[in-house]
Amino acid sequence: MLPIPATCWLCRLPLQLPQHGLCSLCLRQLPALPTLCPRCALPAASAYQACLRCQHTPPPWQALVCVGDYQPPLSHWVRDLKFSGVTALRVMLARLLLLSFQHMRRQLLLPKPDLVLCVPLHHRRAWQRGYNQTALLAAPLAHWLSAEFSQGLVRIGARSPQHQLNAQQRKANLQGAFHLEIAVQGRHIALIDDVVTTGSTVAEISRTLLAQGAASIQTGCLCRTL
Repeated sequence: MLPIPATCWLCRLPLQLPQHGLCSLCLRQLPALPTLCPRCALPAASAYQACLRCQHTPPPWQALVCVGDYQPPLSHWVRDLKFSGVTALRVMLARLLLLSFQHMRRQLLLPKPDLVLCVPLHHRRAWQRGYNQTALLAAPLAHWLSAEFSQGLVRIGARSPQHQLNAQQRKANLQGAFHLEIAVQGRHIALIDDVVTTGSTVAEISRTLLAQGAASIQTGCLCRTL
């Protein structure tokens, strides 16, 4: 019996390269992003220099890479991966992250990451879900970047879910929430999350990494709420 060919997640037509998840036509038809600041990935006048917000108050990472805004189809895929157990999406979504990283590195001449970390879940939430969706994205990305992948970040204590809080509450909710269990001194790090809204989570982790001597931090996410 012949194997059933893999199909595109959007148009459902067979794929010549099943591991890609999207056909080349659907890939080109994903919603386009406006010009984004390379530092915070919010709308800006230039894609090559930090916006006035970042010049005035620089975030603790060097670049923020996103695949798209939080809108369909990307938002649907993120929810399916995160809450509905559709882990088959992981390779396709990780490839979209890879393409975004490659574009940003060529554009800004960023250093190649040698360590890929993922935003951790509290162990109770990870047990309830059965997996950490950011680890599912970060592991293949590290392989393609020829970088080390580690889950050496640990979330301490059960906190309120970030999506239920406003910006000020998110920041307070995360203070002291992460512990680093590996050495990062002198390393160029890619930090992976699924969605970045206010940036409170990746900012708190970035400060933790920099305090331990990380050389640079590039944050990557599937969706950036614009």
